[in-house]
This record gives sequence, structure tokens and C-alpha cells, in this order.
Amino acid sequence: MPSKSLALRRTSLFAVCLVAALAGAGAARPGTPLPPLKVSPSDDPAQRVEIRRTEHGVPHILADDLEAGFFALGYLQVEDYGARVVRALIGARGEMGRTFGPDSVSGDFRAFLEHGRAAETWHLLHRDTRDAYRGFAEGVNRYVELHPDEFAFDVPRFTGIDAAARDIAGPSFADARRVLQRVQAREAMQEGGSAGGGGAVSQEAALSIPLRPDDGSNAWALGPSRTRSGKAILLRNPHLGWDQGYYEAHMTIPGGLNFYGDFRIGGAFGIIGGFNERLGWATTNNYPDREEVYALAADPERPDHFLWDGASLPLQRQVVQVQVKNGAALATVSEESWNTHLGPVVHRAEGLIYVLKSAGAGEYRVGEQFLRMMQASTLEEWQDAMRIHARGASNLTYADADGNIFYVWNARVPRIPHPHGGDSLAIPAAGPEDVWVEEVRWDELPQVLNPPLGYIHQENDPFHFTDPSNPMDPADFPANFPSPRLRLRSQHGISLIGGPEVFTLEEVVERKHAMGMLLADRLKDDLIAAVAAHPGVGGSEGVREGLDVLRDWDNGVAAESRGGVLFEAWYLSYAEVVGEDSIFAEPWSAERPLETPRGIWDREAAVASFVVAVEEVRSRWGSLDVPWGEVHRVRHGSEDVPVGGCTGAYGCFRVLWFEEDEDGRRQVRGGDGWVFAVEFGDVPRAYSILAYGQSARTESPFHDSQAPLFARNVMKSVAFTEAEIEASSMRRYRPGDLAPAR
Repeated sequence: MPSKSLALRRTSLFAVCLVAALAGAGAARPGTPLPPLKVSPSDDPAQRVEIRRTEHGVPHILADDLEAGFFALGYLQVEDYGARVVRALIGARGEMGRTFGPDSVSGDFRAFLEHGRAAETWHLLHRDTRDAYRGFAEGVNRYVELHPDEFAFDVPRFTGIDAAARDIAGPSFADARRVLQRVQAREAMQEGGSAGGGGAVSQEAALSIPLRPDDGSNAWALGPSRTRSGKAILLRNPHLGWDQGYYEAHMTIPGGLNFYGDFRIGGAFGIIGGFNERLGWATTNNYPDREEVYALAADPERPDHFLWDGASLPLQRQVVQVQVKNGAALATVSEESWNTHLGPVVHRAEGLIYVLKSAGAGEYRVGEQFLRMMQASTLEEWQDAMRIHARGASNLTYADADGNIFYVWNARVPRIPHPHGGDSLAIPAAGPEDVWVEEVRWDELPQVLNPPLGYIHQENDPFHFTDPSNPMDPADFPANFPSPRLRLRSQHGISLIGGPEVFTLEEVVERKHAMGMLLADRLKDDLIAAVAAHPGVGGSEGVREGLDVLRDWDNGVAAESRGGVLFEAWYLSYAEVVGEDSIFAEPWSAERPLETPRGIWDREAAVASFVVAVEEVRSRWGSLDVPWGEVHRVRHGSEDVPVGGCTGAYGCFRVLWFEEDEDGRRQVRGGDGWVFAVEFGDVPRAYSILAYGQSARTESPFHDSQAPLFARNVMKSVAFTEAEIEASSMRRYRPGDLAPAR
């Protein structure tokens, strides 16, 4: 079964060995036990670990120790993702410009500082954490040493500090970005269109990064009262771009670790979900307000000074120098920034110096926290790991073999002594009493343990309706905590598991793939009524046909559903006309959180938009009842198949977002990507899917093998126990073993 690409491109030794292993004479198949490799004490971590690839290429790492286990992980990531992993570590060193030239230098200045922070705190990390980082870096080094021809650029030798630098927390600059937009808009108005400034903005690159509000995830935890087995079930369902690099893997270190989950490409940790024998967790983005922008008065008598607590203090000038490739030579380039004891200067204007004070900036224990979470065996141990509080954001949804389900709105949030500036105001500050100095403790964050209804849902909305039967009062929390909100995707999630039913693991997976569009439930009837009653439109033949299509539509976006393409075309036209804030007759309210928003606000605009949609869909697709999957596709590798799902803004729980392809059809670019569901019995029983495959290498048989399963809403069984791994192993090898697979 040689790959179709082998004749067209230079292949790596990985591809040759792997394809031979799967297609050659006598190759092992799932269910055929492979002979074990003897792992014995050695100074070489490759000799203390073995890798077993099961169906679809999922790697199961069996190691003597953490260094060897993460050595294998680093090696595997390069084996499957090639130069992307190496580039990530080069970036962590602040050497992108040195390696690739001036166009790549912009992030090096910030990375240089974060790398310095990793170096100065390296000795403070637990030895286990250092072993993991060191092993990961050495695994990457080993692959590069054995396959130098795969890299068309000079690759440095990486260290554990380089890997740790990937996990240094820096300011997000989210608040600063929004405040500066307001400040600069005001300046432009005052100065006739040109924004003033005067001072160097050292964080310019970070401040220009756009926010991606469509990023998110779903998570469910069901307690014993809601499952047929009486065992807790956890679902993890992230929604990010298909270029984000989830990496599914299983690492076992007898007596030390047995964790199955995702390891983001290019790093040792960054784990957003997974499970061990006893417990598991799932993260969902929560966007906490971790920053405040303070406006300090510039000293009119002394340049680059500010007035503070009755004194004039100097700004601290910092010049970061990095090297950049200049043909065959190297050049040095510099970036100047200014700082205060509160944080970096982000803007200067009108006699004010704007400073960002960010909670958690410089935190170096993110990897250590994740390792502790992976090793925990009880809720109490897992919560102790969370109390390290190195992870500065994300909701955490948890379940375990003891039947506990738990939720925490995890965040590093300042305890502010002043009215909240929100995302538009800078707070005037003249002394210590005007700025925050403490953070809210982890145990004070919103949490839910074993709610009476027996389930926890999370879809990126704030914590208030985590238990819909007992909403949290926003008055109980600080002003810089989020306001209540429950969008359509969250409401859809509650409707799927919030009733009295009890579920098997398989039924949870089925519910997760629900194809309803809640937006249609809230608007379609009003739309049909408005169009049918309109004297100038409702009687036309094309419009009547369109109304019949909508009446027959099941309000779903399964691949075979007919009517969704027409409804989406109408909605996009209508929303553009009336604006995002004027779509619904009844907007969302906390008093009716599960019934609103609903109804059409502007019936005339809705009717006019429907006429436009009918003409557009007929012209583009030849039929008003074109199946959803004829338009919406999974196009990955050699696969081009219909798929169901839509954006969470439409109230879909099966979240996908699309980009238009050259032929006008829409191909998946993000949404559901790596999904797992696990039941915690005596041993975990789980399903997973990694839509875009285990390997980014197009010549790999594992590049697109899961795409058709994903498109059919099928998830693969997870091999977790030794018996399951042995029964499904297709190849066994050590990192760097170039011999033909057995």
C-alpha cells in the first residue's frame, strides 16, 4: 500500500519504514501480538523506551522514566510533523530571524526575554519537570541528527531550557490592545486623522495580533446518577483551527505516569485534555480579564520620568538585541522598550504614560502544573496541582473513577482596589494605593462540585449557569469577573444532556454529534410567517418554493439535510443588513437564559434578505434544497467527503467553520478537531478522533486516515490497557531505530 506521493517527493526514512511496516510482507496487523523490545538501563534514553504505533498511527510510549518518555515524545513529534517542531523551538530561543532572515524576526525580541526567564528559573523547577523538558529537547535533537537532509536550514542543538521557554507565561495584551484602540481613535479625531504617540511602543507586534472570538470548545462531565453504568463520563471537544497541532499520544511510565491525551505540537506540555487510570480533565477557553492598563502622569520637567507617590521615577529603558540572517552573514538588530515597576509601557500621549500590569506574567511553572495534574490519582491531588495556579486561564471540567465531577473557572485575576476599567478605560494611577497588588486565590474562583442535576456543561460562556438549576449571582464576584452570558451553543449543550435521561458512553458520543442548528429553531418560524404574509413577495413562485424547502427542513446540518444552505444564505444577508445587535426581537436575558434570544426583529429586512437568498442559492447551486454536505466538505489529503456541522454562532454543538474553496464549495478549516469521550470504570474506556490525522506528512498513511471517520461522525476505540495496546499494535520501535519494523 505505498503512498501515492512517494514518487513525487523525497521521502523521509520514517515514511519508508512506516509504509513498509504496514504494507510489506508479513507486516503486523491489529490483533497480532508483536514481540517486546527489551528496555534496559542505559545512559541513552532511546534505550529506555519503546514506541508502539496502533491503528491510525497513535503512539503509545512505554518508558523507564520521564526523561526517556519525553525523549520519545519529542522524537515522535518531529517524526510526524517535521520542521514545524524544530521551528517552534528555534522560535523559543529567539532565533527565527537568525535562521530564516529579516521577515521572521518580529517575535524574537519577546522570545529572547522569555527564554531568559526560563533560564533564570530553570533551577526552581522540580527535577521531574526538568527531566521532561530535557528529554523532549534531546528527542528532537536525535531525530535531527539522524535525518539532517529533511531540514533546509541550520538547526541548533536544543536544551531543556529551550523547551521550557515555550511555557513561560507572558502578558496577553488583550486589554492593552482594546484600550489603545480607543485612545488612538480619540487622538485621530483630535488631530484630524493622524494618531499621535511620541514614544516607542515596544510591544507593537503583540498588540497587533487579532483576537479570534470563534475559538472555543465544548466539555461535558456526567456523574454516576446520569450514566447507565453508574460511572462518571467526561467529554472533551475542542474547537480550534485545523492548523493548531493537537497531537494524540499515550505515555506510560510504570509507577510514575499513565496518561492519554493531547500534546500540542512543538512542546512538551500545553495539554488541554486527557486522562489517566483514575481521572481526566478538559479545558475550554474562558478569556479572563487578567490585566489593567494604568495611565501614569509623565513628569513635565524630566524626560522619560513619571510621577509616582510624590516622586519622579525614571522609566527603565531596555534594548534587546538579536541576530538576523543577512545572506551568508549575520547582522544585529535591536528593539527598544520601556518599562516600569508595574509593567511595560504600551503607549505615550497627551502627557500620560500607559502601562500594562498583568497577572501571571513571567510564570514559569505551567509545565510543572500539567505534570502534577497528569500524575494525580484523586480529586484532592488534582486540585492541589491546580493550586500551583501557573495556568492563567481556561475553564477546567473534571471527572474521576470515584464518581466526582468538578468545574472551576480557572484564571489569574487581579484583586483590583478601584472601579474596573474593562476593555476601554485606562485607570489613572498616582501611587501604590491606585493599583492592584494581589491576585484572587484559586480557592476563591467559581467552582462546582457534584451538582444535584448530575452533569456539568461548558461551552466557553462564563460560570454563572454551569449548574442551570442554581445560577451563580454575579454580585458575589468582583467587578472584573465576567458578566452572565449563555449563548446558543451553550443552550444547545444543556438541551442535549440536561434532561432526566441516563447515558451510556456510546450515547454520549452520539449526543455530541447532534446536528441541530438552534438558530433555526429560534428564527425559522418567524421567517416563514413574515415571508408568507408579505403582499409583494409571498406569492412569487421562487419564494413559495423556498418556503416549502424551509418547512420541510429538519433544522439540522447533517450532510444529507436539505434546507440549511438556503437558511444560512438568508441569515448572512439579514445579519449584514440589520447588524449583529439587532437580529432578534427578544435578546438574551438572564431571566430567561434557556429561551432567549428568539424572534425576528426587522421583518421587512428579513423578507428582503430571503428574496436575495433564494436567487443566490438557485444561481449558485442549481437547487434550493441542495444537501448541506454537497456544499460543506472535508478536504484533507486524498479525502473529499461531505460533512455535517456549522459554527457555534448558529447554535451548533457539532462545531465546524469553513472557508470557500476554488470551486465555491466550503472546506473545513476549524472547529471539532481532536475529540475524546471516556468512562471511568475499573479501567478507562474511551473513544477519540483526530480529524486531520496523526501526521502532517502527506506521504504518511496516517495523514488522512481519520478524516472519513470524522466526516461520518465515527470515533475510534482508544487502546489504553496493555492488552488493548498489544492487540492493536502495528509497529514497535525505539526512537532512532531505522531497522525494518517487525
